[in-house]
Amino acid sequence: MATKHPQQDADPVASPPPPPSRRPRGFASASASSPAQARRSGEREKERTKLRERHRRSITSRMLAGLRQHGNFPLPARADMNDVLAALARAAGWTVHPDGTTFRSSSLSQPLLPPPAQFQGAFQAASVETPAFTSHLNSYVIGTPLDSQVSGLLTDDSLSLSPSSLDSVVVAEQSIKNENYGNSSSANSLSCMDSHQLMRASAVWAGDYTRTPYIPVYASLSMGIINNYCQLVDPEAVRTELRHLKSLNVDGVVVDCWWGIVEAWTPQKYEWSGYRDLFGIIKEFKLKVQVVLSFHGSGECGSGDVLISLPRWVMEIAQENQDIFFTDRVGRRNTECLSWGIDKERVLRGRTGIEVYFDFMRSFHMEFRSLSEEGLISAIEIGLGAFGELRYPSCPEKMGWRYPGIGEFQCYDRYMQKNLRQAAFTRGHLFWARGPDNAGYYNSRSHETGFFCDGGDYDSYYGRFFLNWYSGILIDHVDQVLSLATLAFDGAVIMVKIPSMYWWYRTASHAAELTAGYYNPTNRDGYSPVFKMLKKHSVILKVVCYGPEYKVQENNEAFADPEGLTWQVMNAAWDHGLSISVESALPCLDNEMYPLILDTAKPRNDPDRHHVSFFAYRQQNPFLLQGNVCFSELETFVKCMHECHMHNNMGMPHSIESDGRLPRTL
Repeated sequence: MATKHPQQDADPVASPPPPPSRRPRGFASASASSPAQARRSGEREKERTKLRERHRRSITSRMLAGLRQHGNFPLPARADMNDVLAALARAAGWTVHPDGTTFRSSSLSQPLLPPPAQFQGAFQAASVETPAFTSHLNSYVIGTPLDSQVSGLLTDDSLSLSPSSLDSVVVAEQSIKNENYGNSSSANSLSCMDSHQLMRASAVWAGDYTRTPYIPVYASLSMGIINNYCQLVDPEAVRTELRHLKSLNVDGVVVDCWWGIVEAWTPQKYEWSGYRDLFGIIKEFKLKVQVVLSFHGSGECGSGDVLISLPRWVMEIAQENQDIFFTDRVGRRNTECLSWGIDKERVLRGRTGIEVYFDFMRSFHMEFRSLSEEGLISAIEIGLGAFGELRYPSCPEKMGWRYPGIGEFQCYDRYMQKNLRQAAFTRGHLFWARGPDNAGYYNSRSHETGFFCDGGDYDSYYGRFFLNWYSGILIDHVDQVLSLATLAFDGAVIMVKIPSMYWWYRTASHAAELTAGYYNPTNRDGYSPVFKMLKKHSVILKVVCYGPEYKVQENNEAFADPEGLTWQVMNAAWDHGLSISVESALPCLDNEMYPLILDTAKPRNDPDRHHVSFFAYRQQNPFLLQGNVCFSELETFVKCMHECHMHNNMGMPHSIESDGRLPRTL
């Protein structure tokens, strides 16, 4: 029989339980608790402080991203709350001096009036604006969805701004966001919409873009139109696709020229016949061409059975020397592209990596110089890393990586290790000649690692040394390649694509960006050194723009913020005087993606009148042939991108300035 506790048979009335003891506070706490308990309490308090700070930073990041995109405030990339308050006050008509002195102008001296009765209680918080700021916001609302305008700021021309209104912030309710974007991948797909829904969706996002710059639109051709022998597979299918694109009034097409196809069999023997035939067909339709020189391999298939790898003679060299490829910490080789460690090493049949790239670019220029002079080839994009983007191949799916893994550093081939040892020796700390041993694996989370967690080794003396070296290799690579590209193409428009490593962006370390080569934690701007180098070579920056599925995806585990990263990159690029183009990474099958791209390409009421140079979207071949539904949406989207007909009081069209900006007289 089980024994009972002596107090279980006691009379509860006769002996009431003692009151709970209160935790000692102040000096009593210090004397009552043991050193071990005090230490544990201090550690818990530190963790709570970190969580509060992380939450505060995430809120600040979203606020700044929203003000840049929707309010078009000229905020710097690393703005703080003082910059936010100053921008809001100036936009509302207040005067803010550099020392912080703030006062209202004479036009704002009238007393504050209450909001109209019909609007009271409509929102959780109401913001009262000046007439100038009201028109500023109303011009933006034109292109936004009707159901999302409910969450906007309450404005009225008869209302003025008071100091207390600067603290009034309107936050859209979570239910509205979920209704708009909760299942955009399936239910909101245009293929699932009937004609009535399609007409309503078109009316929602197709605003008035007649006073906006003309932005050329390019569409990518499918990858499988050229086979591994550099032959055009189906010329008639290409003509059909180009005919559809021409009817959409697109300005041109994007064509990938693969190093693994052109120089496939023998070093310095280039076969361009398939691309020559393709460019001839494109010329028939009077379309422009943006060429992408792809120095990487691809495991994807196009319209045919095409699996594009690096040239065969390179793979033969790799059988004896696998260190020509990027290598992870456990020694696995990534055969998608060559390691940047061999940029100056003569391991490719007597040539360095940089010389191989230069010879390929020079061969292309000599082959198609006449087309460039005729204006058929409008720009050339240089592939500089994985997927043609300027980054390390830190997240390869064939190695088992899955979103939202942080990826791994790719610096363990012997050439990169040699460079790291030289850097550590120069610094005077030879024991730093190693990669981090606590950075996790491809699918680790940042908080699970000792290197990327808050307060982790990424911000230690060794971590800062390693990350500076790792990102410096990326900058050196782009500098050498672009120097030779400028020499090879002699005045042609050159582009470079920047990746969008947006997951873990709302953490302190930005782990996905660090492994990709961008030293961009919260306490450092990792894109400015790269953009400074790009400005040196006068290239156009191509930014990848993701759709609403990524923008509003509530994935707290990944701490993702693609919108915030996009606006940091674009503002930093504009600060350095770079021209920007935008590429859509997803097929335009969702009508909610169009206003997002339009708002990114043509920021409304930007005081500096920034806009992108052109827009390119990538899709598979069957995309344009899905029927009139998608076709109609694309046609409207292209029209909004092109719309630039502005008329003065005499009915005559205004001119567009040479740099693509609107005239200041408008």
